[in-house]
Amino acid sequence: MTAQPTVYSDNATTILLAGVGGQGTILAADLLAKTAMANGLQVKLSEIHGMSQRGGAVTTVVRIGEKVNSMVCCEGCADYLLSFETTEALRNIQFLKKDGMLLVNDESIKPLPVLTGKATMPENLKDRLNDYNAHLVPATRLARIAGTTKCANVVLLGALAAGLPFSTESWEEQIRAKVPPKTIDINIKAFHAGMECVQE
Repeated sequence: MTAQPTVYSDNATTILLAGVGGQGTILAADLLAKTAMANGLQVKLSEIHGMSQRGGAVTTVVRIGEKVNSMVCCEGCADYLLSFETTEALRNIQFLKKDGMLLVNDESIKPLPVLTGKATMPENLKDRLNDYNAHLVPATRLARIAGTTKCANVVLLGALAAGLPFSTESWEEQIRAKVPPKTIDINIKAFHAGMECVQE
Protein backbone atom coordinates (compact mmCIF):
# COMPACT_ATOMS: atom_id res chain seq x y z
CA MET A 1 0.00 0.00 0.00
CA THR A 2 1.47 3.34 -1.09
CA ALA A 3 1.56 6.09 1.52
CA GLN A 4 -0.49 9.14 0.56
CA PRO A 5 0.96 12.65 0.96
CA THR A 6 -0.17 14.49 4.07
CA VAL A 7 -2.83 17.13 3.45
CA TYR A 8 -2.35 20.08 5.79
CA SER A 9 -5.34 21.85 7.30
CA ASP A 10 -3.84 25.17 6.23
CA ASN A 11 -2.90 26.61 2.85
CA ALA A 12 0.65 27.48 3.82
CA THR A 13 3.56 27.30 1.39
CA THR A 14 6.24 24.82 2.45
CA ILE A 15 9.90 25.44 1.63
CA LEU A 16 12.58 22.90 2.50
CA LEU A 17 16.17 24.16 2.49
CA ALA A 18 18.87 21.49 2.43
CA GLY A 19 22.63 21.78 2.54
CA VAL A 20 25.66 21.10 4.68
CA GLY A 21 27.12 23.02 7.58
CA GLY A 22 28.92 26.22 6.58
CA GLN A 23 26.86 26.91 3.45
CA GLY A 24 24.57 29.50 5.02
CA THR A 25 21.31 27.55 4.88
CA ILE A 26 20.19 28.90 8.24
CA LEU A 27 20.84 32.52 7.23
CA ALA A 28 18.85 31.98 4.03
CA ALA A 29 15.97 30.46 6.01
CA ASP A 30 16.05 33.37 8.45
CA LEU A 31 15.91 35.92 5.62
CA LEU A 32 13.01 34.03 4.07
CA ALA A 33 11.12 33.89 7.37
CA LYS A 34 11.68 37.57 8.15
CA THR A 35 10.60 38.65 4.65
CA ALA A 36 7.39 36.65 4.98
CA MET A 37 6.66 38.10 8.42
CA ALA A 38 7.35 41.63 7.15
CA ASN A 39 4.62 40.98 4.59
CA GLY A 40 2.10 40.06 7.29
CA LEU A 41 2.26 36.26 7.01
CA GLN A 42 2.57 33.67 9.74
CA VAL A 43 5.79 31.65 9.75
CA LYS A 44 6.80 28.40 11.39
CA LEU A 45 10.36 27.17 11.11
CA SER A 46 12.26 24.05 12.16
CA GLU A 47 15.92 23.13 11.80
CA ILE A 48 17.83 19.85 11.82
CA HIS A 49 21.60 20.08 12.17
CA GLY A 50 24.04 17.35 11.25
CA MET A 51 26.60 15.87 13.62
CA SER A 52 29.23 18.30 12.39
CA GLN A 53 28.78 22.06 12.51
CA ARG A 54 30.71 22.34 9.25
CA GLY A 55 30.11 19.57 6.76
CA GLY A 56 27.17 17.81 8.39
CA ALA A 57 23.73 17.83 6.77
CA VAL A 58 21.51 20.79 7.64
CA THR A 59 17.83 20.94 6.68
CA THR A 60 15.43 23.73 7.52
CA VAL A 61 11.67 23.80 6.94
CA VAL A 62 9.98 27.17 6.55
CA ARG A 63 6.19 27.22 6.26
CA ILE A 64 4.53 30.55 5.44
CA GLY A 65 0.92 31.60 4.97
CA GLU A 66 -2.11 33.42 6.35
CA LYS A 67 -2.42 30.60 8.88
CA VAL A 68 0.27 28.01 9.62
CA ASN A 69 -0.68 25.07 11.82
CA SER A 70 2.48 22.97 11.63
CA MET A 71 6.21 23.34 11.05
CA VAL A 72 6.56 19.74 9.80
CA CYS A 73 7.32 18.88 6.18
CA CYS A 74 6.09 15.38 5.37
CA GLU A 75 7.10 13.41 2.29
CA GLY A 76 5.52 14.80 -0.85
CA CYS A 77 4.56 18.09 0.81
CA ALA A 78 7.26 20.66 -0.05
CA ASP A 79 6.24 23.29 -2.59
CA TYR A 80 9.92 24.21 -2.97
CA LEU A 81 13.10 22.28 -2.33
CA LEU A 82 16.05 24.65 -2.23
CA SER A 83 19.25 22.60 -2.12
CA PHE A 84 22.66 24.10 -1.57
CA GLU A 85 24.42 21.20 -3.30
CA THR A 86 23.48 18.31 -5.58
CA THR A 87 23.77 15.32 -3.23
CA GLU A 88 21.51 16.90 -0.60
CA ALA A 89 18.93 17.55 -3.32
CA LEU A 90 18.69 13.85 -4.09
CA ARG A 91 18.76 12.90 -0.43
CA ASN A 92 15.70 15.07 0.25
CA ILE A 93 13.83 14.68 -3.04
CA GLN A 94 11.09 12.56 -1.47
CA PHE A 95 9.79 15.63 0.35
CA LEU A 96 9.05 17.56 -2.86
CA LYS A 97 5.52 17.66 -4.27
CA LYS A 98 5.03 16.21 -7.73
CA ASP A 99 4.45 19.71 -9.07
CA GLY A 100 6.92 21.37 -6.69
CA MET A 101 9.95 23.40 -7.74
CA LEU A 102 13.46 22.01 -7.29
CA LEU A 103 16.22 24.63 -7.13
CA VAL A 104 19.74 23.25 -6.79
CA ASN A 105 23.17 24.80 -6.51
CA ASP A 106 25.16 23.28 -9.37
CA GLU A 107 27.89 22.07 -7.01
CA SER A 108 28.74 18.76 -5.33
CA ILE A 109 30.39 18.56 -1.93
CA LYS A 110 32.00 15.29 -0.94
CA PRO A 111 30.92 14.23 2.56
CA LEU A 112 33.40 12.75 5.04
CA PRO A 113 32.59 9.08 4.24
CA VAL A 114 33.45 9.75 0.58
CA LEU A 115 36.65 11.59 1.47
CA THR A 116 37.77 8.70 3.68
CA GLY A 117 36.92 6.10 1.02
CA LYS A 118 34.08 4.50 2.97
CA ALA A 119 31.44 5.58 0.45
CA THR A 120 31.14 6.86 -3.11
CA MET A 121 29.27 9.77 -4.62
CA PRO A 122 25.97 8.99 -6.39
CA GLU A 123 26.43 8.48 -10.12
CA ASN A 124 24.88 10.69 -12.81
CA LEU A 125 23.81 13.30 -10.29
CA LYS A 126 22.83 15.98 -12.78
CA ASP A 127 20.98 13.56 -15.04
CA ARG A 128 19.00 12.29 -12.07
CA LEU A 129 18.18 15.82 -10.97
CA ASN A 130 17.06 16.71 -14.48
CA ASP A 131 14.57 13.84 -14.23
CA TYR A 132 12.91 15.95 -11.52
CA ASN A 133 13.00 19.09 -13.71
CA ALA A 134 15.57 20.68 -11.45
CA HIS A 135 16.64 24.27 -11.98
CA LEU A 136 20.43 24.04 -11.67
CA VAL A 137 21.69 27.37 -10.41
CA PRO A 138 25.41 28.20 -10.77
CA ALA A 139 25.25 29.85 -7.37
CA THR A 140 28.94 29.63 -6.50
CA ARG A 141 30.00 31.12 -9.84
CA LEU A 142 27.42 33.91 -9.61
CA ALA A 143 28.45 34.63 -6.02
CA ARG A 144 32.09 34.88 -7.10
CA ILE A 145 31.09 37.40 -9.78
CA ALA A 146 29.14 39.37 -7.17
CA GLY A 147 32.20 39.57 -4.95
CA THR A 148 32.60 36.46 -2.80
CA THR A 149 31.60 32.79 -2.91
CA LYS A 150 30.36 33.19 0.66
CA CYS A 151 27.14 34.72 -0.68
CA ALA A 152 26.15 31.68 -2.77
CA ASN A 153 23.34 31.18 -0.26
CA VAL A 154 21.92 34.59 -1.15
CA VAL A 155 22.13 33.75 -4.86
CA LEU A 156 19.98 30.69 -4.14
CA LEU A 157 17.61 32.80 -2.06
CA GLY A 158 17.21 35.10 -5.07
CA ALA A 159 16.36 32.10 -7.25
CA LEU A 160 13.70 31.08 -4.72
CA ALA A 161 12.39 34.65 -4.42
CA ALA A 162 11.54 34.69 -8.12
CA GLY A 163 8.67 32.30 -7.36
CA LEU A 164 7.37 33.93 -4.18
CA PRO A 165 4.92 36.87 -3.91
CA PHE A 166 7.19 39.35 -2.15
CA SER A 167 8.60 42.54 -3.67
CA THR A 168 12.28 42.86 -4.41
CA GLU A 169 12.37 45.83 -2.05
CA SER A 170 11.01 43.69 0.78
CA TRP A 171 13.77 41.10 0.30
CA GLU A 172 16.44 43.78 0.06
CA GLU A 173 15.27 45.38 3.29
CA GLN A 174 15.82 42.12 5.19
CA ILE A 175 19.19 41.48 3.55
CA ARG A 176 20.38 44.97 4.50
CA ALA A 177 19.27 44.41 8.10
CA LYS A 178 20.87 40.98 8.45
CA VAL A 179 24.24 40.85 6.65
CA PRO A 180 27.39 42.71 7.78
CA PRO A 181 27.29 46.35 6.54
CA LYS A 182 30.40 46.01 4.37
CA THR A 183 28.85 43.08 2.48
CA ILE A 184 25.43 44.62 1.78
CA ASP A 185 26.12 45.64 -1.82
CA ILE A 186 27.69 42.25 -2.63
CA ASN A 187 24.74 40.39 -1.16
CA ILE A 188 22.19 42.55 -2.98
CA LYS A 189 24.05 41.91 -6.24
CA ALA A 190 24.13 38.18 -5.49
CA PHE A 191 20.39 38.16 -4.74
CA HIS A 192 19.56 39.79 -8.08
CA ALA A 193 21.85 37.39 -9.92
CA GLY A 194 19.89 34.47 -8.49
CA MET A 195 16.55 35.98 -9.48
CA GLU A 196 17.72 36.69 -13.01
CA CYS A 197 19.14 33.18 -13.37
CA VAL A 198 15.73 31.48 -13.07
CA GLN A 199 13.83 34.18 -14.95
CA GLU A 200 15.91 33.80 -18.13
